[in-house]
Amino acid sequence: MDLNEVAVFVEAVRAGSLASAARRLVVAPMVASRRLASLETALGTRLVHRTTRALSLTPEGEAFLPYAQAMLENEAEALGAIRPAGAGASGLLRVTASLPFGRKVVTPMVPGFLAANPSVRIDLMLTDSIVDIVAQGLDLAIRIAPMRDSGLIARKLADSPRALYAAPAYIARAGVPRTLADLAKHECLRATDVAHWRFLVDGKPVRQRVSGRFTSSSFEALHRACLEGLGIVSLASWDAHDEVAAGRMIPLPLSDAQIAPLAIWAVQPTTRFVPGKVRAFIAALETHLLTR
Repeated sequence: MDLNEVAVFVEAVRAGSLASAARRLVVAPMVASRRLASLETALGTRLVHRTTRALSLTPEGEAFLPYAQAMLENEAEALGAIRPAGAGASGLLRVTASLPFGRKVVTPMVPGFLAANPSVRIDLMLTDSIVDIVAQGLDLAIRIAPMRDSGLIARKLADSPRALYAAPAYIARAGVPRTLADLAKHECLRATDVAHWRFLVDGKPVRQRVSGRFTSSSFEALHRACLEGLGIVSLASWDAHDEVAAGRMIPLPLSDAQIAPLAIWAVQPTTRFVPGKVRAFIAALETHLLTR
């Protein structure tokens, strides 16, 4: 089986069209179409329903896709095993992270990583939603959340301590909460559909109901609302660091509770082999987090 043909199939599924797959593989659209047709002929079945602009998997294509992905992963792993140690990683690395973490932490480390790995390309998807990394064909997700057993491989990279913050304008207007109970008197900037914040009291988890007139599905919108003096926000220390240093946000420690800590995780699809580009990126990000 020709792996160039398999690559067209996998890229077409990831990109949603043969034209996009051709651009990613740097081949002419007609070449991509011929390779996919040749693969279907070799397998004796149609893998996709396709038009000039889009495609969808047939049942046979859905069944073949994980094996096709494994074949390409195995090829990359085999090449990595015999590549000289100084050659570095290679290939397209698809990574997803939240908008604030991707903008403030991941993106600043990318230039150094690409300089150290000239054969790697990066496609960074930033979203505050939890995406299905298997369905999206992603190599890696950076998540800051309690990890649940999802069948994925997760590695803890660092702690992500959190705190309460408010702008000087809000504090001048509404005062400072001193205890957990005081939060009931304040405007709390919350994620959409979140009614409770998680705290630790004497080491035990506690859910505290909070309320406020502004909610958002975007953490960056909540961050901005805090800077505008709309209320109190719960943020990771890495997200508030610059604003605290500049005096635009003030930490609000409580005497009887602290925000429950989270951690930064590198999440990968379940697979037998971890490509060199993924290993290299995780190592670089872990080092970057330690030096911040």
